[in-house]
Amino acid sequence: MRDIRIAAVQFEHRNGDKAYNLQRIRELAQQAVDRGAEIVSFHECCIPAYTFVQSFSKEELLALAEPVPSGPSTRELMQISAEVGVPILAGLFEEDQGDVYNTYVCVDGHQLVARFRKLHAFVNSHLSSGSEYVVFDLRGCRCGILICYDNNLVENVRMTTMLGAEIIFMPHVTCCLPSVMPGRGLVDPKLWDNRDRDPVRLRQEFQGPKGKGWLMRWLPARAYDNGVYAIFTNPVGMDDQEVKPGLSMILDPFGEIIAECTNLGDDMAIALCTEEKLGQAGGRRYIRARRPELYGKLVEPPAEPPVTEPGWELKPSS
Repeated sequence: MRDIRIAAVQFEHRNGDKAYNLQRIRELAQQAVDRGAEIVSFHECCIPAYTFVQSFSKEELLALAEPVPSGPSTRELMQISAEVGVPILAGLFEEDQGDVYNTYVCVDGHQLVARFRKLHAFVNSHLSSGSEYVVFDLRGCRCGILICYDNNLVENVRMTTMLGAEIIFMPHVTCCLPSVMPGRGLVDPKLWDNRDRDPVRLRQEFQGPKGKGWLMRWLPARAYDNGVYAIFTNPVGMDDQEVKPGLSMILDPFGEIIAECTNLGDDMAIALCTEEKLGQAGGRRYIRARRPELYGKLVEPPAEPPVTEPGWELKPSS
């Protein structure tokens, strides 16, 4: 890879309001470019929003979804990329032959560079899961994409790295979810509404085990164990009836945070990702030290059906 400056941008999306969300993407992408960003990334399903589709019927999902790259949202994202002059990565619901996918796209000007379909789709039982990893060249770097829960399975990050990724974009809608883990759970929306008068209490929630404290259990390990840059994006503010903490950040191949969002609102983290860290990272040595002949158990089918993270169980559809 070459040295490159990347932005991880967060904003408060509006449910189903693609025009508003695309306009925020346009405005924030321009701000990121003005601050030196050469690639700008946004969160999972940032174009239509995400959590509000939990109870959608298949017909309602299809009405919200669009083809890629011919749909209006992808075309508008291409226009934004052409205007600001850098690649943009963003998420939407994709319709393809009657199926709906949680998809993340990378566009560079009027070109679709990459399309990735979430491997472990949930939230709505009518969503289909993708079936392949995606690694691609972008402005002199080898990049991969994994969406939200995909990153919780260590095999997905390792496979994407082994396919050549040096930078992995990790768009999410996460944190502040119901959970059996100690200290985790929802954030009271009143704290978000009162954030200007009492920012301390909200910041404590976001930085504690409901938010950053949970991310720090696993996110640095994904970057460190594989020797890759991890570009983590997440919405901030109200996501349907839940509060999301943002916390978008960029981690280097040592698992260190090199830039992060701290504002209680729309924000961006911009960092210079450098080539020399890849060669120095322990994760690259670990990959070379593997003994695949010992790992047969890893590829055996699970004995029980796949599960999702507590708090994100599939909701009944109408």
